[in-house]
Amino acid sequence: MLDIGELNQSRFMALYGGLYEHSPWIAAQVWTEIQNDASITVDALALKLKNTVDAGTREQKMDLLCAHPELAGKAATEGSLTAESTEEQSRARLDLCSAEEFEQFHQLNSAYNEKFSFPFIMAVRNSSRTEILQAFEARLQNSEPQEFETALEQVHQIARLRLDATVAADTEQGQ
Repeated sequence: MLDIGELNQSRFMALYGGLYEHSPWIAAQVWTEIQNDASITVDALALKLKNTVDAGTREQKMDLLCAHPELAGKAATEGSLTAESTEEQSRARLDLCSAEEFEQFHQLNSAYNEKFSFPFIMAVRNSSRTEILQAFEARLQNSEPQEFETALEQVHQIARLRLDATVAADTEQGQ
């Protein structure tokens, strides 16, 4: 159980505003619904965040997808990823790509962006580079509506992993 009743809006946003990449509006909207709910669970918070996204307009969802960085892309090589994305891509060892792998990611990122108009999104935390490249190639075969939904599912998975890590870290600090 989360102790939302002990949080003010500023602290809530500091903890959960970055769960969805560059989209603090999601947590801000959820805050208005739960700010007086001292009994909310992690699962309930995750569901409220997901439902907020799912209830959004197509434009809001597209903006959310476009807020994500390319995997092993320009932002990664320039060091301008969010701390969360840096950690996730590092866990997948994307920071250790060979020159050939970087080129393959670059080509796939370009093809994917051209076809779908948003970056390839995958919850990569527990995946290998080979698995990511295989998923990339397979998902390039999807239709736009199918891939739009798949990308949103991946965004929700990423947010849930981030939520679990945030709650665990906050619990450790509170002990």
